[in-house]
Amino acid sequence: MEQQYSVSPVFVGRGTECEALAAALRRADAGEPQAVLVGGEAGVGKTRLVEEFLATAAAAGAVTALGGCLEIGAEGLPYAPLATALRRLHRLLGARLEQAARGMEGHLARLLPDFGEADGEPNNEYGRARLFEHTERLFERLGAERTLVLVVEDLHWSDRSTRELLAYLIRTLHRARVMIVATYRTDDLHRRHPLRPFLAELERQRTVQRLELDRFDRPEVTAQLAGILGTEAPELALVDRIHRRSEGNPFFVEELATAHQQGCLAGMTDSLRDILLVRVEALPDATQQVLRIAAEGGSCVEHALLAAVLDEGEERLIEALRTAVGANILRPDPDGEGYCFRHALVREAVSDDLLPGERHRINRRFAAALEADPSLVGGDVRPARLANYWYHAHDPARALPAALDAARAARRRNAFAEQLRMLERALELWDEVSEEDMARTLRPYDWAETYPACTCASSTHDDSCDRLKIVDVLAEAVVAARRSGERERGLSLAKRAVGMVDEGRSPLRAAWFRMQRARMLGHLHRPGGDTELEHARQLVADLGPSAVQAEVFALEASHAMLRRPGPGHLELAERAVRIAREVGAVDVEQHARMTLAGLTADFGDPAAAEALLADAVERAREIGTPDLYLRGLNNLASLLNDLGRSERAAEAAERGLEAAGRTGLLGNTGAILSGNLVEALITAGRTRRAAEVLDDWDTDPARASSHEFRHRLHAELALLDADPESAAAHLAQSRAAGRNDQPQHTLPAARVAVGVEARRGRPLAARAELLAVLDAGLPAGSAGTVLPLLAAAAAAEADARALPAAAEGRAAVLARIAAATPPGTGVPLHAGWARLLEGELARAAGDDGRAAASWQAAIDVLRPCGPPGPTALALLRAAECAAAAGRREEARALLQEAADLAGRAGDRHLAAEAAHLADRAGLAAAPAGPRVPVRAAGPEAVLGLTPREHDVLRLLALGRTNRQIAEELYISPKTASVHVSNILAKLGVAGRGEAAAVAHRLRLFGADGPARAGA
Repeated sequence: MEQQYSVSPVFVGRGTECEALAAALRRADAGEPQAVLVGGEAGVGKTRLVEEFLATAAAAGAVTALGGCLEIGAEGLPYAPLATALRRLHRLLGARLEQAARGMEGHLARLLPDFGEADGEPNNEYGRARLFEHTERLFERLGAERTLVLVVEDLHWSDRSTRELLAYLIRTLHRARVMIVATYRTDDLHRRHPLRPFLAELERQRTVQRLELDRFDRPEVTAQLAGILGTEAPELALVDRIHRRSEGNPFFVEELATAHQQGCLAGMTDSLRDILLVRVEALPDATQQVLRIAAEGGSCVEHALLAAVLDEGEERLIEALRTAVGANILRPDPDGEGYCFRHALVREAVSDDLLPGERHRINRRFAAALEADPSLVGGDVRPARLANYWYHAHDPARALPAALDAARAARRRNAFAEQLRMLERALELWDEVSEEDMARTLRPYDWAETYPACTCASSTHDDSCDRLKIVDVLAEAVVAARRSGERERGLSLAKRAVGMVDEGRSPLRAAWFRMQRARMLGHLHRPGGDTELEHARQLVADLGPSAVQAEVFALEASHAMLRRPGPGHLELAERAVRIAREVGAVDVEQHARMTLAGLTADFGDPAAAEALLADAVERAREIGTPDLYLRGLNNLASLLNDLGRSERAAEAAERGLEAAGRTGLLGNTGAILSGNLVEALITAGRTRRAAEVLDDWDTDPARASSHEFRHRLHAELALLDADPESAAAHLAQSRAAGRNDQPQHTLPAARVAVGVEARRGRPLAARAELLAVLDAGLPAGSAGTVLPLLAAAAAAEADARALPAAAEGRAAVLARIAAATPPGTGVPLHAGWARLLEGELARAAGDDGRAAASWQAAIDVLRPCGPPGPTALALLRAAECAAAAGRREEARALLQEAADLAGRAGDRHLAAEAAHLADRAGLAAAPAGPRVPVRAAGPEAVLGLTPREHDVLRLLALGRTNRQIAEELYISPKTASVHVSNILAKLGVAGRGEAAAVAHRLRLFGADGPARAGA
């Protein structure tokens, strides 16, 4: 049997609609009857949505029934869908349905003859009213035990009686567990269709909601095709073609996928063509002729252009157009003085019926009319329209310059995907145009203005830009592919160009294309970029100054900046800036200055780096190069946050996201800008806003990249929310998705991992995370990421100081942490983290005096610059020291300040630590942050232990001595000894070991026991 592809095996999208239906079902389950009206054009997926919902409802225990209206003129058979639904219920429920209908069979037989003979009541309005009433009572009885879901499909074909019975049920079912779902086609509802007032009336009901199904967007079409074709990743070209031709209609996607499987790449299946043409072929010949002409004009055609092409008289044209509009084939363009096809595939079906010569002739007439009078269409669409007309007229000599002109116009509007499409068309046409025609048609254009990549990729040694060459078009296509996010395509185009360029005669061209390959390989996280870049550098090293040479040097410095920069790369970036300025390569100069700013921050003066980068961003804005501007804002947000200026960093990232959305570059930089925004918001203590940005990122397909970054940020928020298990899950997802080995990503991930393991009571695992980073080597100039990592690792060692299992190797680890500490940078935030690190190292070594001094020094540095996270941590540590020294008022004040900061920043973990310290030390401070919920009475309460004895037992079970218990609870050793004696007596045990065993056996301190200190 031949395999069928016309039905999608997977259910795609419709998350909002599914949730709306599920919510309605829950309300119906609670005794509040619901009605949901599902509308959408033919083929948009109403039936599939209903099928999926019915399956879900049945699995949840509901009784489901479905009936459909029949297409018989404008009105259908009376009660047909309800009769069908009841018949299906009879087959499903049998005796139960008969029991529910008992005493009403004679009335209900008018609805479903299966109930027996109809009663002898007259067929009048009273009998109809009783029928409606008995039907409503039947549904109430059926929904008494299980929710009843009734679906009526194709309501646009319904008869009046069916509509009125449905309206009655919706109005009168008040407390029944019944849900009614009805579907209808929006494109069949002409102005006088009887369903329109019916829907308007129903929408007034409180329990009625209306859902309109939209067509699929590109990711949803991709997912649907993947299911149909049985592949994880359909070809991008196939997705583009089917998404464009189907306009997201799922039924058309299925049909076009079938056509693809059958090898029908350009046309459509016979079944689809028949469906689309049935109305067209019923129209008068004159109208069909107008539609055939209009079909080649596009889905929307201006009236004046159509009149210029037809030239058969205004009255005849208007009469034909009126007929086509009345038949719902065309509709007036709401945005202009023209006409649109109801659906693009209707136009395509009409066009597909034309003979080849006829199609070429019509397109030539459109092109000639538009060239003769450019005012016939809007200036914004004229280049692309003219390019398409000449292309479909099969006139390569005219189509080639028109395509290039359209590409130029698209680029000027930052429409890079459309630019790439036109450039690829030009490449397709190139070999079909003679040298004579090429010289005649291409020379009039100012290619240096239109294609700036032409001047960058040309070599003054052996070539000139007198006339455009195919490698120049390839150069511009590579740039367009990169800007539109089509990096795979750009990589292929650059490879094609590399094969065409003679490196000996055109070293700059060859170097430029290899540099583009290096860029895109990096974006795709593939190996080989370093090799391409090294090859490019060798090609330009001994040449004179040029834009390409400057760009190669700048790119090499940029790659090093993101990985393992050295002082030599700072010099390389400076050289790139000088060369670019010398040759007037403005874009290259600003790229090199941005790289130089990053390296200056690493090795030189952070203040100078900030000023340099801010100026480069402003220059990029003035130049008007979107990707350069976004790179600058992205780098600026990262640098400002690293320097502790988190609010300004968030502003820069917000500006970047707004600009990316405006210029269509969200797919390129939206994810990384969102990540930098979230990082800045976390640093600023605005965790609620950070979570909102992450939620938007999670659901935005335009930013569906950098998943390792996104999940790592989720993990950071989970740690702040005192949820280490969720943090661990997100971190695992981050590492599974991550292909980015840049320290700016790996070091923060390691910091999160150390925090996760420490808070899960696994100090050896936390140590292993740190050692993996130290063994790989820390990059120079990364104090902003290295110091928090080292401080977290030192804190984990300090927290585990009393655990024997973690004692071995601690001294060596602390020594490695101290040796890895980066030198001072002059940045207050970095200095604060350095003092925190010193304090944690002292705490881990048991040097309380040095630790206390370090905490105070950290507070003095951090308070003025204001980051809540490290500041609150320093305050908490200082409060611990003050409490241990008996300085209770000082401890209380420090603790209150720490708790206030943690509360404002949404740091539940630190707030809980502050509350715990207040409890242990008996301080009166009331932390402002969220408190740890009070535990319900457990076995320890039943045993008669006081809260203080509970704390002592917890530490006793961890193996603490009386002195250690006293130190941690801020009590005297004698008091600790008394508590231990009381515990032994209450538990009825002879010694400390037995008491610990009782605690473990009763799981007094969690499912994992009190210790949880393993690796």
